[in-house]
Amino acid sequence: MTLSLELFTQLLVPNNLAPGKEFSENHALFYNQAPDMELRAKIRFIMGQEVDFLATDDDEVKRLVKYWRAELAPELEQNDLDESFDESDLNDLSSDAPVIRLVNHLFERALDLNASDIHFEPEEGNFDVRCRVDGIMTQIETLPVNAQAAVISRLKLMAKLDIGEKRLPQDGRIEYRMGNKNLDLRVSTLPGVHGESVVLRILDRSDVMVSLESLGMPDDVLDEYQKLIHQPHGMILVTGPTGSGKTTSLYATLEKINSKEQKIITVEDPVEYQLEGITQIHVNSKIGLSFASGLRSIVRQDPDVIMIGEIRDHETASIAVESALTGHLVFSTLHTNDAAGAISRLQDMGLESYLLSSSLLAVQAQRLVRQVCENCKEPTPISDVEQKLLNLNPDELSEIYHGKGCQNCGGTGYRGRIGLYELLVMNDDIRHLVNTGADAAAIRRHAVSQGMRTLRQDALQKLMDGLTTPEEVLRVTRSV
Repeated sequence: MTLSLELFTQLLVPNNLAPGKEFSENHALFYNQAPDMELRAKIRFIMGQEVDFLATDDDEVKRLVKYWRAELAPELEQNDLDESFDESDLNDLSSDAPVIRLVNHLFERALDLNASDIHFEPEEGNFDVRCRVDGIMTQIETLPVNAQAAVISRLKLMAKLDIGEKRLPQDGRIEYRMGNKNLDLRVSTLPGVHGESVVLRILDRSDVMVSLESLGMPDDVLDEYQKLIHQPHGMILVTGPTGSGKTTSLYATLEKINSKEQKIITVEDPVEYQLEGITQIHVNSKIGLSFASGLRSIVRQDPDVIMIGEIRDHETASIAVESALTGHLVFSTLHTNDAAGAISRLQDMGLESYLLSSSLLAVQAQRLVRQVCENCKEPTPISDVEQKLLNLNPDELSEIYHGKGCQNCGGTGYRGRIGLYELLVMNDDIRHLVNTGADAAAIRRHAVSQGMRTLRQDALQKLMDGLTTPEEVLRVTRSV
């Protein structure tokens, strides 16, 4: 993506600069697209001084954006807020310029790190701000306690929540624009001993939808999966814990099969990304629109493909199976440790084994591991302890990769995540096991004997390919 000068100034000028503030030591503004005279004049007016315009490339502009955002971002000083504020003045307090700038700055810090969530956590002596980056919590700021009420009130005001209500949890959303990014921030508040905790889930609506090919599936798994998703009917389940990329996989799947020749309807909680050409329903329990009730309405809309955000109960599971048996291709998710466990979970919900064996096409279990930063990765010998923990023979793997830490990865040695996949495809043997009441362990053993790659095996392959580390493999696959 080309970072235009206009976007560059939108990122910096509104929040970080005031007339007369220096942009750099020599008052130079770097750009990668020549600005017109009107824009040059506007920038000089905002700066309140003469500014030189120096050409540079995209990477340098992005680096400078991060530098100036960190250097010029306003900090909330102790004396910017009155510790003895009146509760009735929270609305005015949350609209003060220092508070607005501080909250905007924290949002931008989180976005620079590609965070998925921002956590505002009150403690006894301070007010912590942490982000979840590549699945791991990272502290980005420790604020004074006297900033707590103002920051939380600001967040609640932006989310159109009741500022005065501190005893009950609240949910809301914030639409936030930064440069060319349109962000949807899902807000959740929770009362605690030291005050309200606020968590924001970041959804970037301007993100380009990822493709199936970019998720990290092994070639043979990808080929098999693509054959399955083009079947005319049946049910395909994606399983894994929260934050394992299930929704991303389903969206990538729908994008792959989306066409004018098919009608696709989804029922989700919530609708995270809007897909063109697909009818998406947002579950709303307050008005009685549940997965089950939404699904009952969907089947009367003559769909070819149905996507259910999650199967949570017997009623939803029954309608999903019935839809798969009556000519629809159904996708959904479950929370199970492995692929075979999904079959047992559905049986525990009360589904008959013969219905499952007839309707189910496949179950895909998945996890996400952090990738070694490509910018600072370097080979290191694998230790005897690591080989023992991973059950590897000394001659199987002698060298692994670690990131030594750089500006690109924030010093962590990791940048981005990649999926691990375990695809259980239903065949006559497995259907027979399901019908005869075999448990998940027996089904899993049989699938492995027929060539199914487990999550641990896929993780080890990615370790051998230099994509991740032993620590990540053990962290993510220890329970499978």
